[in-house]
Amino acid sequence: QVQVVESGGGLVQAGGSLRLSCTVSGLTFGDYAMGWFRQTPGKEREGVACISWSGGSTHYADSVKGRFSISKINAKNTVYLEMNSLKPDDTAMYYCAADPTPQRVWLFEFCSGAHDPAYYWGQGTQVTVSS
Repeated sequence: QVQVVESGGGLVQAGGSLRLSCTVSGLTFGDYAMGWFRQTPGKEREGVACISWSGGSTHYADSVKGRFSISKINAKNTVYLEMNSLKPDDTAMYYCAADPTPQRVWLFEFCSGAHDPAYYWGQGTQVTVSS
């Protein structure tokens, strides 16, 4: 059984930083792409940042490029999202997801699947950025 657990959310002032962590169990972590997605009330969930199974490729939403950074440590089965220069528009519930497809070729395809029920989703962690 695959389990995905996020942590690290909280309240931060605009311009501040947060680091989210996501630990996965139940699969061979190094064989699967990982991603961070977010959702605010009344809006659709969107892909924020994704990292390929090898760690060699990353993909970011245009709104976070240059401010957010995704990384992973296979030995810890953990993926991170470093968020800098946070804006009130970044306020959302952030979800971590593991790809159900091993060694997926196209990372963009995974990062576009914000509504895919086949992904292994965490319960989410709230990030609130005050102005």
